[in-house]
Amino acid sequence: MKNVLLFLSAFIPMYFLILLKEAIELINHNIEFNLLAVLVIIFLLGLIILGFLGLFLEIRRSNKQTIEIVVDSAQNITDRHFLGYFSLFVLFAITFDLSRTCMFVVFIAILAMIGVVYVKNKLFYINPFLNILGYNFYKIDYHEKSGSEKKNTKIFYRGAITVGQNYFVKVKDENFSFVDKGKSQ
Repeated sequence: MKNVLLFLSAFIPMYFLILLKEAIELINHNIEFNLLAVLVIIFLLGLIILGFLGLFLEIRRSNKQTIEIVVDSAQNITDRHFLGYFSLFVLFAITFDLSRTCMFVVFIAILAMIGVVYVKNKLFYINPFLNILGYNFYKIDYHEKSGSEKKNTKIFYRGAITVGQNYFVKVKDENFSFVDKGKSQ
C-alpha cells in the first residue's frame, strides 16, 4: 500500500494543476456545478491527501533501519527523470475536460495503468514532487561505515552529496532511499 501512496505522491503537482483548472472553470461558470464536478474535486483532493500521506510515511515514519554510510561516488541525476513527467502534467491539466464523464473515466484508467507500471517496476525515484520540495536525486556508490562491501542505491537528499562524507540513510531498496539525518560529525 505504501508503494501505491508513493506513486500517488509523484503526481501531486498534476492533481493540483487539474484542481486549480477545475476551480477556475467553476468560478467563471465555464462548467456546471454538478455531481461530477463535486466528485472530481473530492477525488483530486483525496489523491493529494493520500500522496502527502505516502511521502510522510516514507520519509518520517518509515520502519526501515537507518544505517551510516560512506559515499564513494555520487552523481546528481535529477534532470534525467523529471522533465518527462511535467509534459504529462501539462497534457492532463490543459487538454483533459474532467467535466465530461468519459474524460474522467479515461483519466482514472490512465492513472491506473501508469500506477501498475510505476509500482511493478519500482520507479519510486521518479517523483517530481520531491524535486519541487527541494530534494535532489542521486545515484551513489557507498559502503556501510562498519563494513567494506560496495553497494549502490538511488537516493533523495536536500543539498549536495559530498563524496567521502558519512550520511545516515534509510535504504528502502536500490531505487528509493532517503538521507535520514544528514551528515554525521
